[in-house]
Amino acid sequence: MRISDRRRLISLYLAESWRRTGLAISLALPVVSGRAGFRAMRLVVAPTDLRAIDPFVAEEIFQGRYPLAGRVLDADQQSPFDLELPSQQFAVRLHGFGWLRHIRADKSHAACENARWVVDQWIHLHGGRVTGVAWDADVVAQRIVAWLSHSPVVLQDADAGFYRRFMASLSYQIGYLHRIAGYLPEGLPRLRARIALAMASISTEARASAIRRAGRQLNRELERQILPDGSHVSRNPQAAVELLFDLLPLRQTYINLGHDVPQRLIPAIDRMYPAVRFFRHSSGDLALFNGASSTLATDLMSVLRYDETAGQPFKALPHAAYQRLSGGDTVLLLDTGHAPSGSLSRTAHAGCLSLELSSGRNRFIVNSGSPRFAGEKLRQLARTTAAHSTVAIGDMSSARISSSGFLGPLLVAGVAKVEISRQTGPDGSDRLSASHDGYLARFGVLHEREVRINEGGTKIAGRDRFLLPEGLPAPGIPSEPAIARFHIHPAISLERIDERRVRLIAPDGESWVFSLPVGEVEIAEDIFFADVSGVRPSQQLEIAFHGPEIRWFLAHHA
Repeated sequence: MRISDRRRLISLYLAESWRRTGLAISLALPVVSGRAGFRAMRLVVAPTDLRAIDPFVAEEIFQGRYPLAGRVLDADQQSPFDLELPSQQFAVRLHGFGWLRHIRADKSHAACENARWVVDQWIHLHGGRVTGVAWDADVVAQRIVAWLSHSPVVLQDADAGFYRRFMASLSYQIGYLHRIAGYLPEGLPRLRARIALAMASISTEARASAIRRAGRQLNRELERQILPDGSHVSRNPQAAVELLFDLLPLRQTYINLGHDVPQRLIPAIDRMYPAVRFFRHSSGDLALFNGASSTLATDLMSVLRYDETAGQPFKALPHAAYQRLSGGDTVLLLDTGHAPSGSLSRTAHAGCLSLELSSGRNRFIVNSGSPRFAGEKLRQLARTTAAHSTVAIGDMSSARISSSGFLGPLLVAGVAKVEISRQTGPDGSDRLSASHDGYLARFGVLHEREVRINEGGTKIAGRDRFLLPEGLPAPGIPSEPAIARFHIHPAISLERIDERRVRLIAPDGESWVFSLPVGEVEIAEDIFFADVSGVRPSQQLEIAFHGPEIRWFLAHHA
C-alpha cells in the first residue's frame, strides 16, 4: 500500500472514531420531546408525496400481506412487527412506512382503520425502544416524512387517544433525529435527516426559531452535497431523483404556508434537474453508475413533470466527472471520475472509464448496476470493476474495497488521477479520450479509453490501451490477463456472425453490430443486478488483450 493510502486510512479511522464517539455520547443522553423546538401537539399540514401509488399493494396490505423489497410477508391478521421479517431490506421498507402512500388508492374507513392499527402496533412495540433497524437514522427520517405526508390516511376517523399517541411518538422521533443528525455519516442519510427535520418544522407546531434553525441546517447540507453541476456528491445518478421526491414537496410546503424558503433549496432543485437529464438514456432510463439501480418509469416521470429548467442535456458534468456523447438517437455515457472521499465511497463503484450505450428506445450496453433488494454479498460484487463495461486486469478492480469492519466497505487504494481530452471533428464527430491510474501501482500501466461517435450516431469506434506512466504506449501486456467487458442489457439478444462480429438485437428489431478488426469476441454468461424484478441472468461480450491495445467498433442497423 502506498504511503499516501496509509495516511488516508489513518485519517479515516480518526474521523470515524470521532464521529462514533459523538454519536455514542448523544445517544446516552435522554431524548426530550420538543427539545428541537417542536411541540408537535398538532399537525399543520400534510406534505404531498409524489411517488406513484399501487391499488394492488393497498389491497394486499388490507388483507394482511406486505409486498415490500421484492418479498411478501403474510402476517395472517397478526402485527407484522411480531413476526420474523424476510430480509434487512424488507425491514427497512416496513419500518420506514413509505408503503402508507398506497393506502391513498383506497381511502375507505376499513383501509384507513387498518393502516392506523399497523401504526399503533409499531408505537406499542417499537416506539419506546430505541434499538434495531427501526431506529436507524435513515429509517427514522423516512418514517417521519411518511407519517407527516400520510397523516390524513392514518388519522381519518381516529379517536383522541390514538391522536395523542401518534403525536407523542412523532415528537419523540423528531427529537431523536435532531439529536443524532450532526453525527451521521456524510452523504444521503445526513441530508435525508435534515430534509425530514425541515419538513417536520413546518408541518407541525414549531417555534419560529426552530423553523429557521432547521432551514439553516438544511442549507448547509445542500451546500455540501449538491455539487455545482447539480449532481450528488456520491456520484450516484439515482440520488438526485430520490432527493427530488422529498425536496419538491418541501419547497411547495414552505411556499404554501408563507415561510421563508431556505436559501439553498430552490437553486439546488434547479441544478439537479439538468443532472437528471444528463444521466437519462435515449430509452428514458437512468444510467447505472456508482450504486444506481433501476428506477421505475412512473417514479421518474413523477419527478420530471416538475422540471422547469428545460433545455438539452449537458455534454459533461465537470464536478461529478461524467461525459455524454450523442448523435441522432444514440447516447454514450462514460464515468471519468474517481471515488468520492471518506465515508462517501461506501457505495461507490470501481467503474472508472465504464460506458453505457442506448439507442432509440433501447439500452444495449450497460453496467451491471446495484441490486435493489439483494444481500450484502451481491451488493459488493456489483461494485467490482468486472461488473462494469470497462477493462479489468486479472481479478482485481481499479480500486480496492476495504474489508475493515470499523470503516465499512470504503473504496481505497484506487484511481487517483484521470486525464480527459475531448474534441469535435470537422465532420461533426465527437471524440473522447480518457485515462486513469487505478492499475499503476500494481501493474505499472495506465488504462486509456478512446471513444468516437459520428454526427448521426450510427457509428462508434473505440480503443482501449495501456500506457506507461509517462504516457507512452506500453511495450506489452500486463503480468495478469486483461479483459475488456461489455455488459449487455438482458432485453437484448445476441447473434454471432463470426468470431469477430456479434449482432445485438433489441425486442423492437433495432440492432447494432459489435466488431473487432483483429482478435475474437467471446460471449459469456452474466448477471444484471439492477432489474426492477430483481437479479436477472444476462450476457456480456469479452475481449482479451493479446497486445497493449484493442480496437472495437459498433455500427447501427435499422
